[in-house]
Amino acid sequence: MSTTSPLTPRRSPLLTGLMVLYLVYTLVPLIWLLLSATKSQEDLFSSPGLWFGAEFSLFSNIRDTLTYDNGIFVRWLGNTLLYVVVGAGGATLLATAAGYGLAKYKFYGRRAVFAVLLGAVAIPGTALAVPTFLMFSNLGLTNTIWAIIIPSLISPFGLYLMWVYAAESVPAELLEAARIDGASEVRIFFTVALRLLAPGIVTVLLFAVVSTWNNYFLPLIMLSKPNLYPLTVGLTQWSNQATGVGARPIYNLVITGSLLTIVPLVIAFLLLQRFWQSGLTAGSVK
Repeated sequence: MSTTSPLTPRRSPLLTGLMVLYLVYTLVPLIWLLLSATKSQEDLFSSPGLWFGAEFSLFSNIRDTLTYDNGIFVRWLGNTLLYVVVGAGGATLLATAAGYGLAKYKFYGRRAVFAVLLGAVAIPGTALAVPTFLMFSNLGLTNTIWAIIIPSLISPFGLYLMWVYAAESVPAELLEAARIDGASEVRIFFTVALRLLAPGIVTVLLFAVVSTWNNYFLPLIMLSKPNLYPLTVGLTQWSNQATGVGARPIYNLVITGSLLTIVPLVIAFLLLQRFWQSGLTAGSVK
């Protein structure tokens, strides 16, 4: 007769081993990046990749990265923050409002909207980059911040996620009670629905922030002015300078800049992790 309680978690050596391998696969590049950022230009090529160099140069590398080429890295960081705040923030707001409306209001053509939305989710963003460039070129918006912000405002996946989340998390009875009390639809959305949609909003926001922060191909074809580059394109230009004709020895700046680039994302995930987890699991337990 087994003495194991039904509530005792079962252990699987195979799954545990796979998770350990996945953890190592995920952490090794981050560890390499962190250790490499502490090395000087010479130590990068003369010391083991997963160990410290002869001298600890992290702070000098950070200083050089922030001041190189008249502080262009700081400009790229500011551009990226602008694109994320306006683009990802606007995408989250639009996805929340549209998802709530599609979930709670019945209107003609709703099924067609759903079909179009699923089709938009299935199309990769890179497939739309060239048509988007041609359209913005005809409008005279290339080489402007709007060439990055306006496409970032559209998030089909975020809209779909908010549609599904709003359908499950906002009771129709609560909305009817607010209407009986005389509240307008706008007031109901901002004072009642948004509170209930908060976990889903944070989830969509995190996805939008990561997507906009890591956006590379669209800024690459839309922008040719270095002072408008985001961090992704700017660091690529530095990497090309380190390897092309007349190369400059700035590998340490590229690596340190890459480390500084991921720090805001790590902080955002740590601060919003509990909301993100609750948003992903919403509706799984009735």
